Amino acid sequence: MDIIKLQNFLQENNLPKFRFGQITKAIFADGVSSFAEISTLSKDLREKMQQELQLLSFNVEKVLVAKDGQSIKALLKLNDGNLIETVLISPKPDTWSACISCQVGCAMGCRFCATGKIGFKRDLSCEEITDQVLFWRQYLKSKSKNLKAKSEQVSTIVYMGMGEPFNNWKNVSDSIAVLIDEKLFGFGSRSISVSTSGIAKGIEKMSQEFPQVNLAISLHFANDKKRDLYMPVNKLDNMEALKNALKNYFVITKRKVFLEYIMLDGINDTALDAKQLSDFICSIGNNHLLHMNLIRYNATSENLKPSSKTRTQIFKNELEKYQVHATIRKSLGDEIKAACGQLAGE
Repeated sequence: MDIIKLQNFLQENNLPKFRFGQITKAIFADGVSSFAEISTLSKDLREKMQQELQLLSFNVEKVLVAKDGQSIKALLKLNDGNLIETVLISPKPDTWSACISCQVGCAMGCRFCATGKIGFKRDLSCEEITDQVLFWRQYLKSKSKNLKAKSEQVSTIVYMGMGEPFNNWKNVSDSIAVLIDEKLFGFGSRSISVSTSGIAKGIEKMSQEFPQVNLAISLHFANDKKRDLYMPVNKLDNMEALKNALKNYFVITKRKVFLEYIMLDGINDTALDAKQLSDFICSIGNNHLLHMNLIRYNATSENLKPSSKTRTQIFKNELEKYQVHATIRKSLGDEIKAACGQLAGE
C-alpha cells in the first residue's frame, strides 16, 4: 500500500485526518484484503477507494503449500509484468516467518543460487517490498484455520528472498522503517533480519542506520580461492574485507551475527574447510557473537550436490572442536522449491 497515495487521496477528498489512522490500522494491523472490509468507513467511501487505490502493488499468480504445511510460496506478478516470489515458513509451532524479496532477479551471480541465474532485472520499490508482508498478513487472516500453524500473525521477517538487499539499500532501508513504524506494521527491529552475500559497505550502513536489526552473511566458503570461484562478490569484498566489516559492526552494535554456510558435497565440507573456517572466525574476534548456520545444499544445479547428513554432522563436530558455535539448520520448502537459493520467479 502506497502511504503517500493514500494521504493524497484523503486530502483531495477533504476527509478528516483521523480517517488515515482508521484506514492504516485496518490495512496494516488488521490485515483486511480489500477496502470494502473497512467497516468504519461509509459504503460510498469504500467503493471510491476500491476504484482509485490499489491495496497491493501486485497480483497473486499462484500459491503453493507444502504437504507438511510448514512452508508456503507465492508467485507475484508486478504491475510491469515482472515476477517475484515470497515465502512463508513455520520453523516452530504457531510461528510464521516471511521471507521477502527486494529485487527482480539478482546481479550477484552465485553459482549455487537459482535467482542468480536470472540475472538482475530491476529493484523493487519500498511499497513492493512491504506489500509482500502485507500479503502474508492477509493470507494468514483468511487461511490460518486450514494451516498446520494456526497463528494469524507473521512473527519475523527475513530479507532472504530474491535479490541482494545492499544493492537496493535505499528501498530496503525505507521498507524497514515502514515495517518498524508503530503506526503501520509495528514490528520490532529485532524481529527483522537482513541477509547479504557479503557487501562490506552495506554492513557498515546497516550498523549505523538499524543497529538492532539482525545481520546474516552468506559466507559459504572458508577461503578466497573457493569463494571467488562460486561467489563473484568476493572479488570486490574478499574475506579480509568481510572480517574488517564485522569487526566494525561489533564495535557499533554488539549484536550476534549469523554466518550462513551451504554444505556442498566434496567442495566445502572437508576437515580442512572446517579448520580454515574456524581460523577465519577466530581472526574476527567476538566468537560468542558469531554463529554458524550449516545448510545442506538445496538443489538448483545438476553439477552440485548436497553434503550427506553424516558429512554435515562431522563438519559441525569439527567446528565445535575449535569452539565455533554451529547449528545444522532444518531446510523447509524444498518440495515446492521455496528453500534457500531456490527462488527463480517461476
